[in-house]
Amino acid sequence: RNFYYITMLRDPVSRYLSEWKHVQRGATWKTSLHMCDGRSPTPDELPTCYEGDDWSGVSLQEFMDCSYNLANNRQVRMLADLSLVGCYNLTFMNESERNMILLQSAKNNLKNMAFFGLTEFQRKTQYLFERTFNLKFISPFTQFNVTRASNVDIGEDVRQRIEELNFLDVQLYEYAKDLFLQRFQYSKQEEHQKNRLKRREERRLLREQRAHQSPREEAAEVAVTEDYNSQV
Repeated sequence: RNFYYITMLRDPVSRYLSEWKHVQRGATWKTSLHMCDGRSPTPDELPTCYEGDDWSGVSLQEFMDCSYNLANNRQVRMLADLSLVGCYNLTFMNESERNMILLQSAKNNLKNMAFFGLTEFQRKTQYLFERTFNLKFISPFTQFNVTRASNVDIGEDVRQRIEELNFLDVQLYEYAKDLFLQRFQYSKQEEHQKNRLKRREERRLLREQRAHQSPREEAAEVAVTEDYNSQV
């Protein structure tokens, strides 16, 4: 079988706040194996941020204060090849080198996917998906600008802190948005060019058809046109 890998990316700050609200309501990823190079990380490699069954009721400050919170740079980590940096073993290489490799790996994998979209651009995402896979949705995508994340009132200092915690995701998203809009513009131009060629071909066929009409057919056509006009 041929498998096509696709993904959706989201603005890093909105995505982070959304995950915080999700965790605050009791969500966990306990069943996730986080497999890498054939094994799961040890408790020392991947400690938990909370004690007990879940992290219900966690404040945003507590959520941000956990240094090994997997919400940080989640999009880069889930798109990158972790085996390049020793999986979850943070002593495998220095942090700056690790971050650089993860970001570049995420960019490469994103670029080579069959398709990716952005939640902030639903209509454009639909257009590119339909063009990529030659499919047509029965209804247009809807852009919901009011979400749980958008309802969270944060100050500029908190926003800056979230961006710092997700600095790799921020860079990935800027790269993704630029690439996404380039692909959208290219597809639009390609569609316009195709439509122009189609109209040109239709006009050419019409001219050829008229050129091959007999005088009697042309006269009949004129008579019908005049009769129709007089009725109008």
